[in-house]
Amino acid sequence: MIRFDAWQEIFDTVRHNKLRTALTGFAVAWGIFMLVVLLGSGKGLEHGVDYQFRDDAVNSIWISSGQTSVAYKGMQPGREVQFDNQDYDEVTTRVPGVEYASARFWIFGSQQVNYKNENGSYTIRAVHPGHQVLERTKVVSGRYLNELDLRQFRKSALLGTLVAAALFRDEDPIGKEIRIGGISFKVVGVFDDEGSEREREFIYLPISTAQRTFNGGNRLSQILYTTGDASLAESEKMAGASRRILSVNHTFDPDDERAIYVNNNVENYQKIVALTGAIRLFVWVVGIGTLLAGVVGVSNIMLVAVRERTREIGIRKALGATPASIVGLVLQESVLITTVAGYAGLVLGVLVLEGLSRAIPDAAFFRNPQVDLRVALSATVLLIVAGTVAGFFPARRAAAIRPIEALRDE
Repeated sequence: MIRFDAWQEIFDTVRHNKLRTALTGFAVAWGIFMLVVLLGSGKGLEHGVDYQFRDDAVNSIWISSGQTSVAYKGMQPGREVQFDNQDYDEVTTRVPGVEYASARFWIFGSQQVNYKNENGSYTIRAVHPGHQVLERTKVVSGRYLNELDLRQFRKSALLGTLVAAALFRDEDPIGKEIRIGGISFKVVGVFDDEGSEREREFIYLPISTAQRTFNGGNRLSQILYTTGDASLAESEKMAGASRRILSVNHTFDPDDERAIYVNNNVENYQKIVALTGAIRLFVWVVGIGTLLAGVVGVSNIMLVAVRERTREIGIRKALGATPASIVGLVLQESVLITTVAGYAGLVLGVLVLEGLSRAIPDAAFFRNPQVDLRVALSATVLLIVAGTVAGFFPARRAAAIRPIEALRDE
């Protein structure tokens, strides 16, 4: 059992070997500091990835029309592929696994929008109700477009928050009528979007109404849908099935990458997640490697300390000190050095991350670097383990010292 005054002896040893203790502690503090800073930076990358995908559903496939680039079945290259309502119906019903779906019909150019004496030019986006999930749209008042709006060709309009603020000021827009290109539409809701400010300047219309009102016929510009909980392999099969359906409908080579453009967000997101996972693993390897270097330094210093105190340890054992008490004494000193130095590195690392978070403006792929509670707890456990490991071998050597040989030591 280690006596209470053993701590006094440990502090005396540290005080008499200040430089040695400081250099040893610095190695441990640097290891923890690097681990914390690297992990915090890795978390900043993760936040950046989440921010990049904040605007759209990550489990989604977006299909845009293009232009054929190869001849196929007697058809010349260079033909424009124009989607229509039949394409949307077939893709969303024949491709297994489609969850929420929407098409888009572009009304080219900004449209003049009026309410009483207020007016402005805004972009119109014609969609299906499923577009709310795909675009992660947040309705702040009123409602989103629904199936009745589509089936009954209602002149309903959903305004972005910036549009509503510009046209209605402090007035509640719900139920009011605006004029788009001289045609009256009833405002059914106001939405917010986590994307760019431009997203809040859109006006959403039911796609069936927009096609009829703005001479769109049955034309579509994009087809998009979510894949539910499909895996990457399953989402790739869904994308391939969509391409095959559209290639038959529009007579182009299914392998012609320019005829249509298929953007699989499931694949994009998982690639980025895999990359950040690899970075996180690399950070842990580098951080723990740096920490282990400090632990080895502590262990070597403790071996030197044991060697210097061979005679003292021999006298202790001759007076009845047990091997367990000798081991405990050495381990206590080792854990003390690593814990104090490690916590200093931990606190410094957190302060540096806080400074970086405030000093560096949020960028596209690096935002809000920080260390969460789990990392702090892991670092604490790591410190205790490191101190124990660092002192184990010196402690074992100290316990093995024979009193008669120690008393002969010069």
